[in-house]
Amino acid sequence: MDSPAADAVDDLLRPLVPQVVGVLTRRFGDFAAAEDAVQEALIDAAAQWPDEGVPANPRGWLIQVAYRRMTEQVRNEQARRRREELVATRESSDRRTAPPADDAYETDRDDTLTTLFLCCHPALTPASAIALTLRSVGGLTTAEIARAFMVPEPTMAQRISRAKQRIKASGIPFRMPAPQERARRLGSVLHVLYLVFNEGYASSAGPDLQRVELSREAIRLTRMAHDLLPDDCEVAGLLALMLLTDARRPARTDPGGTPIPLAEQDRSLWNGAAVAEGVALVTATLSRGAVGPYQLQAAIAAVHDEAATAEETDWPQILALYGLLERMSDNPMVSLNRAVAAAMAHGPEIGLDMLRTLGADDRLADHHRFYTARAHLLEMAGDRRAALDDYRAAASRTTSAPERDYLTTRAARLTTPNQPELSPNGLPTLFGTCQAGQGDTSERVEEIPTEGYGHEA
Repeated sequence: MDSPAADAVDDLLRPLVPQVVGVLTRRFGDFAAAEDAVQEALIDAAAQWPDEGVPANPRGWLIQVAYRRMTEQVRNEQARRRREELVATRESSDRRTAPPADDAYETDRDDTLTTLFLCCHPALTPASAIALTLRSVGGLTTAEIARAFMVPEPTMAQRISRAKQRIKASGIPFRMPAPQERARRLGSVLHVLYLVFNEGYASSAGPDLQRVELSREAIRLTRMAHDLLPDDCEVAGLLALMLLTDARRPARTDPGGTPIPLAEQDRSLWNGAAVAEGVALVTATLSRGAVGPYQLQAAIAAVHDEAATAEETDWPQILALYGLLERMSDNPMVSLNRAVAAAMAHGPEIGLDMLRTLGADDRLADHHRFYTARAHLLEMAGDRRAALDDYRAAASRTTSAPERDYLTTRAARLTTPNQPELSPNGLPTLFGTCQAGQGDTSERVEEIPTEGYGHEA
């Protein structure tokens, strides 16, 4: 869809997807079949609505069309004989039928969060949960998801199909988990949304620095979760982190797509409304009791966003926040970020001493972020030869083309005579985010904001 009318239809359809999936799943008791039927209804809507106009009750229209599609599947596909028998039994017992297109169907019930919890069930791998969430809650087609993750469409279709079958085999009922179970599953939900945003804001592979449609979708879904769980501080913290990170997107690249380090960005291009909303969210959550990792990451991002210039960044405060975060997590990226913050607050030698210890951690030993951080600190300390070697090592390990180009450029700069030394306030940063690393999402070392050397988040 590429016309203004088609874009408007697409914006309308996406939030309706989980609601319609929920209606059919509750009626038929089969999430996999319901999701397939809704996808077919979306195709019909995308083809008809831009030309014929949006129906008075779009949700009712989608329910009716998806219901028909699901019934056709039950009747015509031999492989779904069991579902046909189940539907026949249920219909003979309660005689329920599809609602008229313009007749509201349980308008006071929104199944979006229920569907999100189902798609992010801990039984699924992060890669499968991301794909299923983007399709069943985000409304993206299989082809769109495959393009976003640069895999063939049949591969992505297989991944989604396996995820749905695993949910079906588990016998998980379609209902919001009880409070205790919901609390256990909420971490998986937030983690999947976090990974979706990361991949959109700083692509782990390929020619583009970012995939805006993924980061926007993550923000939309997280905002939806916050609307439905307004009192959960970590949901609010994650939304704040995304807003504060995404606010910098207009200044992250030049017109040719080349990354611009945080310290060199034109801060007047940052989205002031997103910064204000993110700061307000994290300020409110931090005052309400126990603090979680997403809130701390958002607080770090807020410190950066509130600095009028790079020189005014409150590095001691950032260092303290990373210290708190390190106590909560065994994530080596937290320790890496803390080392960089220490270097910015107290000088590069302090940070380099901390990196010598971190270098023994197998999870970081061959990770490009470790070499990037060390290269920047070595350059700050004036050891150009060692910094050059680490820039080259980092460039050889990243799968992101823009990141590799940036690192190669940094290395080339050090081979040019009479280049000025870096001052602490001039320390360049890369362009990552609270990014989850590289490669398949199920195998990543989770990363968090590292504005001091390489993550803008």
